[in-house]
This record gives sequence, C-alpha cells and structure tokens, in this order.
Amino acid sequence: MSELVTGEAVALELRPAKLPSRALAVLLDLAVAVAVYVAVTIALVAATSSLDTAAQTALSVAAFALLLVGAPIAVETLSHGRSLGKMVCGLRVVRDDGGPIRFRHALVRGLIGVIEILMTFGVAACIASLVSARGRRIGDVFAGTLVVRERVPAGPGGFVPPPPPWLAGRFSELDLSAVPDDLWLAVRQYLTRVGQLDAQVGQAMAGRLAADVAARTGAPVPQGVAAAAYLAAVLQERQAREARRAFGAGSVVPGGAVAAGGGAWSPVGGAPVPLSPSSPEPPEPPSRVEKPAEGGVRRSSAWGEASEAGAAESRSATGFVPPA
Repeated sequence: MSELVTGEAVALELRPAKLPSRALAVLLDLAVAVAVYVAVTIALVAATSSLDTAAQTALSVAAFALLLVGAPIAVETLSHGRSLGKMVCGLRVVRDDGGPIRFRHALVRGLIGVIEILMTFGVAACIASLVSARGRRIGDVFAGTLVVRERVPAGPGGFVPPPPPWLAGRFSELDLSAVPDDLWLAVRQYLTRVGQLDAQVGQAMAGRLAADVAARTGAPVPQGVAAAAYLAAVLQERQAREARRAFGAGSVVPGGAVAAGGGAWSPVGGAPVPLSPSSPEPPEPPSRVEKPAEGGVRRSSAWGEASEAGAAESRSATGFVPPA
C-alpha cells in the first residue's frame, strides 16, 4: 500500500503495481504494436518497391517512430493512463499526487521507454522497478508518474457522507466545468475521512478546499453553510450530472440519482436504496453523532454548527422541518 499526499494534505491510499503484472501488460502492448508494425512494413515494402533505397529507409523509420513510439504515447494520453495491456491487467498510470496523467507525462514515459524497454529488451526497466520502493521504472521517475492497480478489493471507510437534506439541489445552476479532477479527488478523500480528523484540522482543511472550489466555480460559499456541507453538496451535484449524462435526464430525482432497478443511489455515491411506490425520495441517512475519541480529542462533526443556521433558515422559508 502506498500513501500519497496531495497539496491539500489529503492522504491517498494507492496500490502500486507489481513487476509481474507490469511486465505482462508491457508484453501485451508490445505484441500488438509489433504485429501492427510488421503488417504496415510489409504493406510499405510492397507499395514502395519502385522507390530508391533512401526513400524506403525513411518510410521504415517513420513507421517505426509512429507505431512503436507515437501510438503508445497517444493511447496513454487519450485513455488517461490505460493502454490495452494495462486494461487487461487492471492497471493505470497516474501522477505522483494520484491525479490523471497528461500528454507531457505520456511523452516522457514513451521517449524514455524506447531506451529502457526497446533498446535494452526491458532489462533496465526491470532493474529500476526492483530497486524502486514503489516499483517505478526510469520513465516514471522522470515523468513523475506511478503505475497502480485499479482492480483491488473494496476496503472499509470509503463512504462519502451525503449533504444535509436542505442543501439538495441548491447548487444545480453552478458551473463546475473549471474544477480540475485532482481537486475533486482531494474533496472526495477529505469527505471520506472527515470523521477521523481533529475538529480544528478538519475545519481548516474544509475551508481551504471550499475556497479552491468556489474560486474555480466563480460563486462564493453561501453564508451560513459549513464548508464541509458545501463540499458534500457540490460533489453530490457533480455526480448527479454525471448520472444524467450516463443514464439520461430521467435517472435523477431530488437528493440523488435513481438506479436502473427502481432504487435510488445515495446522494453522494453509496449503494442503491429501494424505494416504495408511495415514497418518491430515498430515506434519509442516519445523522452523524459526535462522539469524543480516545484520549479526549474532539473529532469534527459531519457538517458543523453553521449547518444548523442554514437549516433554520430553510425551515422558515419552506415550513418543512427535517426529522432530527
């Protein structure tokens, strides 16, 4: 298990890929690339038989660079770190901070991979992976990347608490397109561990994350809304929009996304909850109760005292009193 830390001091637990699985993924990628290269070379030789030797050599070099160097770089960039071999083996290339790779990362990995994989027949890459504590080859070190396992057993502690009911749908008009993926990842990791943090540390971290999200959306955090509740509501809105794009406009109900079998997804990504015909909305999750941790350290509550003020304001405006 590798514990990476983002710029917001949120620890990410990632599982670096082992050398055997990485070697198998590389062999699969090379087998496909070499097969395509041989087929293209045969076609070029047949089509350029009338050309001189210099032209044939130039075309061969161009085909080699395009198929064995350029194609892997393009595939990793477009798939965000998943080549054919990595998809088969359940692997993905990510940045050191856990975010998705960009073109520059794939370019550095591809260019150095020509030397340490193709020219040395993988010997240099194997030695570097064995020496590295996280199994990184030379291209990963220079690119700032890491190959991790995606298909891992689900562990406890991954539940993202939903926002208060009175915040459901409040940010439906918010523009979330400018929020980067690494910031969403940091928000999700924070929300899964908010109950494990000290109260002051959790509030300070939530304030920084909420300020970053608000700066990229162009709308400030509403008055009377706790930073943690704001983050949970915005994350719920993002996942609801993704559900609408994936399953259609009718797949989302107020407070969560509806599952295909007549249930409702929990507001921030939990398991489906069945709905009765007379109940149009999913049942509310149990409220979080603040308990003192061992040693007398006070842990942070779910959303803070500011949420109570927002709930009171919502009750005065709508007349609806949510259950305690």
